[in-house]
Amino acid sequence: MTISYLILGGNIGNRMNYLRQGIDLLSCRAGKVINISSIYESEPWGYDDSQWFLNQAVALETNLSPLELLETIQTIEKTLGRQRTHNGFQARTIDIDIILYGNNVINTSQLVVPHPRMTERMFVLQPFAEIAPDVEHPVLHLTIEQLRDICKDSKQVKLIDLPFRY
Repeated sequence: MTISYLILGGNIGNRMNYLRQGIDLLSCRAGKVINISSIYESEPWGYDDSQWFLNQAVALETNLSPLELLETIQTIEKTLGRQRTHNGFQARTIDIDIILYGNNVINTSQLVVPHPRMTERMFVLQPFAEIAPDVEHPVLHLTIEQLRDICKDSKQVKLIDLPFRY
């Protein structure tokens, strides 16, 4: 079993419902959800859009390999209406990113873990630090809480809802 940390987010439709459905599907298809953060609302990152994102961090205990987890996540995203294009950042019903997969460092054409931009994004670090402040980045050797405290991202990230019990 490996503990993987994921960030879920979306800014189309019933954002709260998509987060809940995403976590339910992760629990059914990918492993055991062992912790979830509060829900945060954040400004779009990388492009302008009038609809802000809801974001939530999840700790998942899984027997899936990193690539099997990625494939499962992409199936869940598609099930929940995610339409991928190769035009960079875009609005979406749900996005699920693997932030950490245990202490593994993975760099393939399909998957890079730790997530390469996690340290630049407060919408990742704030909810992640809530559920795993002392987890250490396997390359930078700083805790998630330390990374959050030094993050220079000025985009707003606001707590909007406490976690639902899983």
